[in-house]
Amino acid sequence: MSGPFIFIATNTLKPGKIDDERQRVQALSQFISSNEPRLVAFNEYANEGGTEVGVVQIHPDAQSMRLHMGLIREHAASAYGETLEATTAVQVFRTPDDAILDMLRQQAGAGVEITIKPYHLAGFTRVAPDSAPSATD
Repeated sequence: MSGPFIFIATNTLKPGKIDDERQRVQALSQFISSNEPRLVAFNEYANEGGTEVGVVQIHPDAQSMRLHMGLIREHAASAYGETLEATTAVQVFRTPDDAILDMLRQQAGAGVEITIKPYHLAGFTRVAPDSAPSATD
């Protein structure tokens, strides 16, 4: 069995925008939870200084990631206008297709390294069968 499709992006925040980012991503998480039932996990973490965030997504496959990127295109564009300064790094675990790579390059911008690790060697993904995902957890 191949592993999940995992996407991790690191973004710098505009100065003083950590609280705005928290509100933005809470609303985005609710939108994603309601509209993407196949997405296994969507989480954002901030550094201690509130200057950088990391977004971690776990999809069952590349098709789920492609759907996600199409669905949030406008949300992502407005985030760069409101709270995000720039994307500094992108990591993809599994093989993205050309459409996903094109969308990632457009979203991340010129000069941002996209690291791809396509070979799943071993591991597992555990999801508790009786717990529903929460947009606020």
